[in-house]
Parts: sequence; structure tokens; C-alpha cells
Amino acid sequence: MDDRDWKILDVLYEQKNITKSAEILFISQPALTKRVMQIEEHFGVKIVDRGIRGVQFTPQGEYLAHRAAEVLTLFKEIKEDVSNMNDEIVGTLRIGVSNFFGKYKFPELIQQFTSQFPKVSFHVETGLSKDIYNLTYNQHVHVGFVRGDYSWPDQKHLLFNENIVIASKSKIDLEELPNLPRIDFGTDHLFKALVDNWWNQHFSKSPNILMKVDRGDTCREMVTRDIGYAIMPNMFLQDVPDIHQIPIKNQDGITLTRPTWMFYHESSLVQNVVSAFVQFIKENSI
Repeated sequence: MDDRDWKILDVLYEQKNITKSAEILFISQPALTKRVMQIEEHFGVKIVDRGIRGVQFTPQGEYLAHRAAEVLTLFKEIKEDVSNMNDEIVGTLRIGVSNFFGKYKFPELIQQFTSQFPKVSFHVETGLSKDIYNLTYNQHVHVGFVRGDYSWPDQKHLLFNENIVIASKSKIDLEELPNLPRIDFGTDHLFKALVDNWWNQHFSKSPNILMKVDRGDTCREMVTRDIGYAIMPNMFLQDVPDIHQIPIKNQDGITLTRPTWMFYHESSLVQNVVSAFVQFIKENSI
């Protein structure tokens, strides 16, 4: 058994599917099946059964899959500790990035960082902010970039604030907003609550939701084609001309904003590569 075998067990247990697991592991299905059989022979037990519902793990297989996750974590920690014994900035950074940040801001930052520290490699997870928050909190990643006012118990650094605006192709009258078609997009509960609270403070009638889409950039494209208006952070519109934007304000007349934070654990800074990256982000304001 080597770390590749443990990775096979971990991925197969998560996917419960030979085809998907083989794609993730970049090996052929026959090679994966053969390796699983070799692992079974090594331990002298049946690990999986293949049926109509996909791969089903035996009790012994489930035990090995759970231990596989522990072994992989241990391998990762050992590798990071050994790399950290050298003063040189080298190693793998595990970073969690919200979808928007990953598309519009993160590539430029990584380009600048790697020009200074070319021996650093990256493992990047993308997703909704709530998912990145959980990954960072549970220390599955070293650093998380999260949009929204999440309560964070450890170290954090504010990167920037975005104004929340009503975006439309044509000029609109705010009083007519409840009667106009609106495009909503999939987002986290914090942003949805912010928009809902603002709406309820200003209107007694529910919004006229014409369409719901999965992503903010898809919503933006609908707005550019004058299909409806949207309430969204203004950074979605930074490269889109001829879109009318009206910042939404609370009852005190203060423009509502959405922050983007860098979250990390103080304990992770003992690793040179993490400390260097955090310091780099702090010094390179976005």
C-alpha cells in the first residue's frame, strides 16, 4: 500500500462510481478496477461490491476508506512539515476561493505571487462562500477567500467592499420596481437575507421574479439583454458598459455593501509558505 492506493480508496468512497473515480484519478477504469482488486488481496477482504446502484462498500471497505482520509491527511502534514524545515518558500498552498473571486481576482494575485515565489504550488478549491468558509474552518485549506459577513473565530483580513446595486439595461423608477421583471441568481444565505431585508423595508409587495439562474455572471448577461433587472454586487458589472446602476441604501441612507475577506488560522502561519502568502495578500491590496 502506498499513498496512491489510499487516494484510490478515498476518491472511490466519495464518488461511489468507477467511471467518475477513474476520471478524477486520471487512470483508466480497468486499471482502477485492477488496483482495487490488488488492495483487496493485500488486506484479504472484500472491499467493494459493484451493482445497479454503483459501488457499494463492505463494512471492511468503509473502515479502510475512513482510515484512508486519515492517512492522506497525515501524508500531507508530513510533507508540509518537511518543506517547512527549510527557510526557503516552497511547498503546496491549499486555498479556498469563492466562485466570483476565483474568476475575477484570484488569477492576477497568483500570477504576482508565483513570480516572487516560483517554487510554490497550489491546490485550489472553488465554490460558494459558505462552502469555502467550512473548508477553511475545518482546516482543509490554509486560506479561504470568502464574500459576506461571516462570523470568523480566528484571523481575517478585509480585502474590499462591493456596493450592492440595482442593475438594469434601461433607466428604471424605483417606485415601479415591484412591477418590473427581476432576475435572481444562486447565492449564499447572507446575501439573500441582505437583499430581502432591504426589499421588505421599502416595499409591501413581493418582487416580480421572472427568472432564477444559477450564477451571478449568467444573471448579468440576462440584464445586458434587457430581460429584467437584478440586485447584485457591482463588481459583476465592472467590465460591462451601458448598464444603469442604482446603489441600494438602508433606512439611514447608507449604501449597502458586501465585503470580501481572507480567512485563516493563526496556527497555520508556522508554515513558511502560508505565512508568505498571507503577508503577500496583506501588502497587495486589491
